Amino acid sequence: MIVSLLYRAVRGLLSLPELLLRREASVQAEVLVLRHENAVLRRQLTSPVRYEPADRFCFSALSSLIPRHRWARVFPVTPGTVLARHRRLIARKWDYSARRKCVGRPPSSAALKKLVLRLAAQNPRWGHRRIQGELARLGHPVASGTVWNVLHAAGIDMAPRRHGPSWTQFLTAQAEGIVAADFFHLDTALGQRLYAMAFLEHGNRRLHLAPATAHPTGQWAVQQAREFTTTLAQRGDRIRFPLRDRDTKYTASFDAVFTADDADVLLSAPRAPKMNAHCERVIGTVRREALDHVLITNTSHATKVLAEFGDHYNRHRPHRSRGQLPPDAPQQTPPAINIQNRRLLRTRVLGGAINEYRYAA
Repeated sequence: MIVSLLYRAVRGLLSLPELLLRREASVQAEVLVLRHENAVLRRQLTSPVRYEPADRFCFSALSSLIPRHRWARVFPVTPGTVLARHRRLIARKWDYSARRKCVGRPPSSAALKKLVLRLAAQNPRWGHRRIQGELARLGHPVASGTVWNVLHAAGIDMAPRRHGPSWTQFLTAQAEGIVAADFFHLDTALGQRLYAMAFLEHGNRRLHLAPATAHPTGQWAVQQAREFTTTLAQRGDRIRFPLRDRDTKYTASFDAVFTADDADVLLSAPRAPKMNAHCERVIGTVRREALDHVLITNTSHATKVLAEFGDHYNRHRPHRSRGQLPPDAPQQTPPAINIQNRRLLRTRVLGGAINEYRYAA
């Protein structure tokens, strides 16, 4: 209402010169229109010409001073522009988009969509109805159409047309029951070379380090294999595939220790350490984090260092493949702890070469 009254007042004031000096006022109005149009063009040299509401207001007010037959030469407005403005006016008048948002089924929550996509990614053989049943069991009763819409919007095909597991998922599923074995050496402070043996479980990354010895014979390797299988039997685990290289210290008696439990021994290709990459990598970890920082004096000292590092590796050291959890920890992220008013304790391992941290009870 205020804008309308202001517009009428301006037009009334501008109509007074028209009554007195019609011809001269018309020429001056044309000059004003052209000047204003030039100002608009200078303001938008690098973009298409767009008239703001203030520009349209100025042109409308000056139109009363210019004869109608001269409007086409002065005003940059075509009939299509007038019709377009009319269509926008009608569209705004009958716009019910704000009201439309308040009706119909409420949208699914972001947490529910994330859960649906997680179930679909971790279970490639599940269809939308199987995922719906799992959600209902977890306490999320949703319609099967809702699950289908979430999967369709994410570009995930319906089972069984969904893509198969990735290499990471496939290898992770095959890792259960695979145990890699390998020898490695270490040197004492006086230059004596000692040997040790590492067993690594692929499924949970648990490390078993055999005692060090200066004379690694085939019988010694068989004894380490027996102690390792006994430890697994006490824990209730079973070996499916022992993986080793073609070292001569791995005798037929060594393989017989595993085949007695219906395990199939796998041999890596000659001079192909990458075929036993997990064990090679963990041996490098033992060197970088322990052996490179401790001077070994004798065989008993080496055995103690290896045992202490093995306990730290399995009980405390985080692993990326297990979500930054140690091998002996359950496969779940611990709850968040408020660090306020909590005292942090440090435990020195191997004389301070490694530190372990935990909060005081």
